[in-house]
Amino acid sequence: MTYIREDIRNVAIIAHVDHGKTTLVDAMLRQSNIFRKNEELEDRVMDSNDLEKERGITILSKNTSISYEGYKINIVDTPGHADFGGEVERVLMMVDSVLLVVDSNEGAMPQTKFVLKKALEAGLKPMVVINKIDKENSRPDEVIDEIFDLFIELGATDEQCEFPIIYASAKDGYAVKDLDDKTDSMQPLFQEIVDFVEAPKGDIDGPLQLLVTTLDYNDYVGKIAIGKIVRGKAHRTQQIGIINTKGEITKSTISNLYVYDGLD
Repeated sequence: MTYIREDIRNVAIIAHVDHGKTTLVDAMLRQSNIFRKNEELEDRVMDSNDLEKERGITILSKNTSISYEGYKINIVDTPGHADFGGEVERVLMMVDSVLLVVDSNEGAMPQTKFVLKKALEAGLKPMVVINKIDKENSRPDEVIDEIFDLFIELGATDEQCEFPIIYASAKDGYAVKDLDDKTDSMQPLFQEIVDFVEAPKGDIDGPLQLLVTTLDYNDYVGKIAIGKIVRGKAHRTQQIGIINTKGEITKSTISNLYVYDGLD
């Protein structure tokens, strides 16, 4: 039986390096009420790796979630640098749509083309976020034309070309659907995600199938496999088989199950 989780949305955020992708995630987290009002937050809260903090770029994909109007929005922040493109390809298998973030002045760049190509090949329908509209040299209308041309160049379907557009200033923490709109929050972006992204679905009666896309480590738990259940159900003490890239099966047991809640 196909089961649909109407209260969940799974999205990845993809972009060329320094187009404001991680800053956008920061703004979404800050406005989702997952932090205490008196809690001091550093910039780029998703970039927890020491090398990421040193270089100021995202290297490893990060998972988080926010709550909005009864919906849980699972977000994957992906690397924007071309050297880490493999990370992007893996996480696209976990989500049902992507937010393509584009600098409103620079427009489409080489990594924009790479990540969009991978998203389209995965059959995903992207949303486009034109970021940094607060800057004086912003040229959003021209950039939208560039992005549409890029969709056509990459062989996007008619359905994929009908992408919604959100204008944003991640730095100042606001997003709008029309440049003439006035707001001081990310609410229009949250609502567009809920309205546009398809709810995840799967066969809950079939045997368990979970695609592992990321590995994490915790000092108390040890290794943690992160992925998306595409079929069946999972529970503690369940006997499973882990299949490697060679098709070899290793028997194991599920010791614990976790879901993302905010940054935890």
